Amino acid sequence: MLNWLAEQVAEKSTACHSEPAILVGKRYLGMTGEIPLFLETMHRSFGLTGGIASGKSTVARFLEALGAKVIDADRVGHELLQPPNPIHNKVVSHFGREILKPGGEIDRGRLGSIVFADPQKLSQLTSIVHPSLIARVEELAKELRARHPRAVILVDAALIYEAGIADRFARILVAWCRPEQQIERLMAKAGLSRQDALRRMASQIPAEEKRRCADYVIDCSGSLEETRAQAEALYPEIKRLAEETGNSKIETGNW
Repeated sequence: MLNWLAEQVAEKSTACHSEPAILVGKRYLGMTGEIPLFLETMHRSFGLTGGIASGKSTVARFLEALGAKVIDADRVGHELLQPPNPIHNKVVSHFGREILKPGGEIDRGRLGSIVFADPQKLSQLTSIVHPSLIARVEELAKELRARHPRAVILVDAALIYEAGIADRFARILVAWCRPEQQIERLMAKAGLSRQDALRRMASQIPAEEKRRCADYVIDCSGSLEETRAQAEALYPEIKRLAEETGNSKIETGNW
């Protein structure tokens, strides 16, 4: 369960912040990032991230059931890769028609096997997809904020830290589990070999680093009920923050 009363000073690595940060339970004050594509709306939204197969989507479902408005960045990315979207055409032009299914859709499994085996190709895919992905998420966040000005707007996205956009959010939530659990879950979920699972995990910032950088951490290494209990304990806090800001940015001493 989240302990909201425990306080201590912790040092973040340069990937998070160069100065000491305050830890309140699982909450750190202070984020970093330089990409300006997430505009003011994102400062009033919450980011949910974590390592691959860490339990992030499960946490998103629990928070959505409590009332959060969730934007699934992976789903947005999937839509961008559908024909006739221009991003689909750019990806096929860059990686070749061998990544296509017979019906003309991109085979995400085949594309994944290509890019996760070659960091340069992964970087190339990211450079093609991310600008449009970020712009679309921003658009969706604005739409939700207009309809629900006091709601918790939650962006479920795997690569918030990798993209350098953590400081564009009001707070960052990280779903975490033990690395060995990640491997086992990823192998079972995606049908990958252990080597392929490790390769995909290696393409992201280590889970422990994300955990140290987080404003809030939800430990997904236990049962589903334990994870749900943590989400239920956290939700009133982020709901309070969302209601306090209304149409203004959340402020902290580090911003």
